[in-house]
Amino acid sequence: MNRPFNFSAGPAAIPEEVLQTAAAEMLDWHGSGMGVMEMSHRGKEFISIYEAAEADLRELLAVPANFKILFMQGGGIAENAIVPMNLSRAGVADFVVTGSWSQKSAKEAAKYASDAHIAATAKDSDYTTIPAASSWNLSRGASYVHICSNETIHGVEFQELPDLKALGSDAPLVIDFSSHVASRPVDWSRVGLAFGGAQKNIGPAGLTIVIVREDLLGHALPICPSAFDYKTVADNGSMYNTPPTWGIYMAGLTFKWLKQQKEGNLTGVAAMEARNIAKANLFYNYVDQSRFYVNKVAENCRSRMNIPFFLRDESRNDAFLAGAKEAGLLQLKGHKSVGGMRASIYNAMPIEGVQALIAYMQDFEQLQA
Repeated sequence: MNRPFNFSAGPAAIPEEVLQTAAAEMLDWHGSGMGVMEMSHRGKEFISIYEAAEADLRELLAVPANFKILFMQGGGIAENAIVPMNLSRAGVADFVVTGSWSQKSAKEAAKYASDAHIAATAKDSDYTTIPAASSWNLSRGASYVHICSNETIHGVEFQELPDLKALGSDAPLVIDFSSHVASRPVDWSRVGLAFGGAQKNIGPAGLTIVIVREDLLGHALPICPSAFDYKTVADNGSMYNTPPTWGIYMAGLTFKWLKQQKEGNLTGVAAMEARNIAKANLFYNYVDQSRFYVNKVAENCRSRMNIPFFLRDESRNDAFLAGAKEAGLLQLKGHKSVGGMRASIYNAMPIEGVQALIAYMQDFEQLQA
């Protein structure tokens, strides 16, 4: 079966091998007589799935022993509230606003922190740049500093995480890595907490990954629901409430798939990073030389995962999308707040998908000439 190439920003494409495995195990997981969705989350069958998923994620992302991995629910939107309820201590939290998602994080945190302070913003560039770290106005004594390390909508990505200590801040760095988790390594020496919804790069919607340094546990505000208190979740092995069992299972299959990926001598996330750089470079190089299409993001912060692009004549947008669908290239319409087009080329997108998109774009340009 030749499936179309799905460029959705999320929920997004899942590796075909993962889908095939899940389909084969749907009615009977490993001879248990049960599908995963029918299992008790406390039964030995599911516990084995959970433990393998946690161990594989820790290995893939090289998560240090002093960080807890939590499997939660609610997505990045919920974490915009859960993070300040756990980390703000009702004090000041700093935000670097580089697009829609960091904007939303700051707005939500203002309900729980005494001040959701905007330390820097890229608003003046319409979120096509990232403010230089040296220009950030960080607060003395901030409870944490929040960034969205990859902005799904605006297509802006931190190519290197900021070193807050070098900037004179002792605050832990919080990163929303929803849309590029497992696409590149994480420098945990610079991170206090990372969170991300699974539905972009590691599985179906419904699962949220939180990776948090142990010393940041145990400081939840009194108003924080018990199910969202990171220490409670950690102390109960993500089983305080019934976790999203199917999402954990699918993520676990994706982690196993990631571990099998190779590019030359590279494996796992390192292999995926090399592959993702190649895919992104191929696409950006084509768009940059074109007089028909344009990408507006500064070259030093272009996302490898989410690439917004525009037809210079936007009256042709509908024809472009209709032709793309006929060519088996799906969900290329840009976010309504930005317009244009967007190609999300997550881990599950093979380079052949990018090549097919470029070939279609070339053909469309010639037909419009």
